[in-house]
Amino acid sequence: IGMAVDTNVIIFERIKEEITKGKTYQNAVADGYKRSLAPVLDAHVTTLLTAIILVYFGLGPVLGFATTQIIGILLSLFCGILVSRLISDIYTNKNRHFNYFTGISRKVFRHANFKFIEYRKIAYGISVVVLILGVSSFFNGFDEGVEFAGGRSYTVLFKTKPNIENVRQDLATVFGEAPIIKTVGKDNQLNITTAYKIHERGNNVDVEVEQTLFKGLQKHIPEGIDFNKFSSEYKQSSQTVLPTISDDLKTGATNATIFAMLVICLYIFIRFRDWRYSLGTIIALLHDVFVTLAVFSFLRNVVPFPLEIDQHFIAAILTVIGFSMNDTIIVYDRIREDSNIMDNASKASIINRAINETLSRTIMTSLTVFLTILILFIFGGEVTRGFAFAMLIGVVTGTYSSIFVAAPILVDFAKQKPLGKSKEPEGSSNGIDTSIA
Repeated sequence: IGMAVDTNVIIFERIKEEITKGKTYQNAVADGYKRSLAPVLDAHVTTLLTAIILVYFGLGPVLGFATTQIIGILLSLFCGILVSRLISDIYTNKNRHFNYFTGISRKVFRHANFKFIEYRKIAYGISVVVLILGVSSFFNGFDEGVEFAGGRSYTVLFKTKPNIENVRQDLATVFGEAPIIKTVGKDNQLNITTAYKIHERGNNVDVEVEQTLFKGLQKHIPEGIDFNKFSSEYKQSSQTVLPTISDDLKTGATNATIFAMLVICLYIFIRFRDWRYSLGTIIALLHDVFVTLAVFSFLRNVVPFPLEIDQHFIAAILTVIGFSMNDTIIVYDRIREDSNIMDNASKASIINRAINETLSRTIMTSLTVFLTILILFIFGGEVTRGFAFAMLIGVVTGTYSSIFVAAPILVDFAKQKPLGKSKEPEGSSNGIDTSIA
C-alpha cells in the first residue's frame, strides 16, 4: 500500500513542476505523465526484479508475500499510469482542475535549494563510522531462526495468557539455553523454538525433546495434565529443521540477496549506460543491507521482541533493496535529465538540483511507506514484528543512501566524464506515448 502511492506521487509532483512553468492544466497533465513515465517504469522494474527473485528462492509464507507483492506492483503500475491518467483527462476536459499544491509544498519544497553534495564527505564519514560500529557488533552474533540455525519449533496453546518471560526462564532451565518465544495469533498461543539436542539423531530424540518441553511448561498448565494429554491438546504443531537443511536455506538466502543486487546493478547499467550509476547503486545497497544487519545484531538482546535472521528477514532485506533502488532511480533519472539541459553547470550543481527537485516526492513516499510499516509493526503481532522492524530500518537508511551515498558517487568518480550521454527532446519519455484518447 505504501509503495503503491509512489507512482501517483511521482506523476503529481511532475505535473506540479509543469504548472509552475506556466503551462495550462491540460498541457501540464499531458507533459507530467510523459516525463514521469521513465522513472516510474524503472522504479517498478527494480522492485519487480527483487520480488521475482524472492519467488524463486522463497518458501511458505515468504513465497506468498512475494507473489502478493508482484501482483501489487503490476496493479500499481496499471492504475498509476492508465487509470489515474484517464480520471485526470476526464476531469481536465471538463475545465475542472485538481489542486496539486498545499501550503507546505508551496512554501518549502517548491523553493528547496539544499546543498547536499557539499556535505557529502560528512555523510561519508557518518556512514563509515556506523558501518565500523555495525561490523564490530557482528561479534555479538545474531538470533538465527529455526530455518537457518536448525532446531525444533512447537506451537503451544495455553488455557490462559502466559507470562512469556517466566516461560522463557523455565524452559532455559531445562533446555540449558533460552529458547525463542513469540506470540502466534492469540495471546495464549506461543511458538517456542529451541536448538536443544538438534545435532543428536535417533528415533527417541524427538520424544525426549518434547518431554523436556513438557517438563519446562508444567508450571504454566493445569495440574493433572500428563504428557500424552499435553501432546494431544496443548501442542498444536511441531517442526524440525536439521542442520543440513538449514545450511541449504542459508545458502539460498545469501544467493538470493547477492543475485538481487547484481541483477539490479546490471539493469541500472543497461538503462543509464554509465558504470558510475551502477557503482553508486551497489555501494548504496551494500550500505543499506549492512546497516540493517548491524541494527539487528546490536539490538538483539535489547528490544523486547525477537530479532531473528530467518526467511522473513530475507524477504524484508530484498524488499528494502527494491525500495532503496526505487528512491535512487528517481534521483538518477532526474540527474540524467538535468545534465542534458545544464550543459555548463558543474556536476555538484546538477546533482543538487536533481535531489532538491525530487525532495518532495522522496519525503512523501518515505513517510507513507514508513507509516504503513509502523502500523504493521505495532498491530501485526510477534510473527511480523521482526520483518516490520527490518523494513522500518531499511526505509530510513534507503532514503539516506539515495541522497547521501548513491548520488555523490557520481561526483567523486570519473570526474572528467559528463553525467549525461545525449540530449533528450522536451517531453521525451523513451519514445513511449502515455496519452489516452
